[in-house]
Amino acid sequence: MRFLRRLYIANTFFCVLLFLAACFAVSFYIEPLRFVTVILLWIWIGLCFWDLLMLHLPRHQIKIQRQYPDKLSNGDNNSFKITLVSSFPMAVKARILEEVPVLLQMRNNEFSLRLYPRKEHQVEYKLAPKKRGVYAFGKCNVLISHLGLFERKFILEEELGIPCYPSFIQMRKYQLLATTDRLVEMGVKRIRRIGSTMEFDHIKEYVKGDEYKHMNWKASAKYKRLMVNQYQEEKSQPIYSIIDIGRVMRMPFNEMTLLDYAINSTLVLSNAAILKQDRAGMLTFGKSCENHIAAERNNKQMKLISEKLYGITTYFEESEFGNLYAFLRRKINKRSLIFLYTNFETLDALNRQLPFLRMMAKSHIIVVVVFKNTELQEMSKSEAKNTVEIYNKIIAEKLVYEKNLIIQELNRNGLQTIYTAPEDLSIKSINKYLEIKARGLI
Repeated sequence: MRFLRRLYIANTFFCVLLFLAACFAVSFYIEPLRFVTVILLWIWIGLCFWDLLMLHLPRHQIKIQRQYPDKLSNGDNNSFKITLVSSFPMAVKARILEEVPVLLQMRNNEFSLRLYPRKEHQVEYKLAPKKRGVYAFGKCNVLISHLGLFERKFILEEELGIPCYPSFIQMRKYQLLATTDRLVEMGVKRIRRIGSTMEFDHIKEYVKGDEYKHMNWKASAKYKRLMVNQYQEEKSQPIYSIIDIGRVMRMPFNEMTLLDYAINSTLVLSNAAILKQDRAGMLTFGKSCENHIAAERNNKQMKLISEKLYGITTYFEESEFGNLYAFLRRKINKRSLIFLYTNFETLDALNRQLPFLRMMAKSHIIVVVVFKNTELQEMSKSEAKNTVEIYNKIIAEKLVYEKNLIIQELNRNGLQTIYTAPEDLSIKSINKYLEIKARGLI
């Protein structure tokens, strides 16, 4: 777009010169045109001089200011604003050329607007980073034109490096909806509480409507009036998010890896657990176990989890579930609810790790997260039109069927599962957490 605009201006300038040269050449043979040609030439020279003068007077300036966030939210639309204030005495046209990070591979980084004297103008755009890390923004270039013959460049020499963290925008969204009791709008289900997961709080005097089964007869005899036990929902239960950083989590989906989706879900789930008065912790494992944060419920826990999640990367090695089981035996002694973010593509891969998962399930509630391959599912349901598409469809159906067998095998061995598309992972994780709490499994 920028190249085409420059080409158009150059062609216009060249056509004007060519027209004046042609008129001047013809005027030697046609006497009446000589005077008209000279007038047009002086008008054109005067316009060029006037345009240059108005653009380059020292008092005519453009004030440029960026309003950029301190950190970016991975996978979400982040808002960016550029503010321009013109000291030109007339309206001018502005083209903003922002040097966005190379990682974004953004080509439409040019914005056009009209600036009026001494008025504040804002350009707002959104960027959705797909990788964690530091995004380097270069200079902000503003090209000003008046009559369109020339342009003057103003540069904001402010190079920025903005870190991209796990999706804190998604976390805040769920937190806000949770505090206003509107989580159903985001797909979080209201789950009926089953059984009793209550712990004793205190004894109080009976009032109409209290449960008869909670009657405390010893206290009633002592105080000579009816007394009942008061219970509250069991709290401060440890909730762990364990992330596999092996090669299976490098699979891309919508420009993000499965690891990025697991990290975003971990942040949202940990925040939801703390809001429910539980204790949140995390752990990553590959060949060895790393980034262990013990389950706690204090004010600094979410910041600590976010900082740990920021620096997590995947490896090309296969993860060792045996090392994970040994680590859990040593470090996590209390029965906990564990969300295990991993992925199994074949039954053979599952069968190699199933003995360790069964042993972990004896001490903890294990929820195994398995990702749907939505592209394979769409291919298996599509209509085949030639031999190649028939083969592709058959293979896709086989892989989808094997993935369903993996889920059945996990459930058959007493393991909770979440089988979901990557973009629905946060919702499904919160729903599973609420379901397990309601059923009193922990």
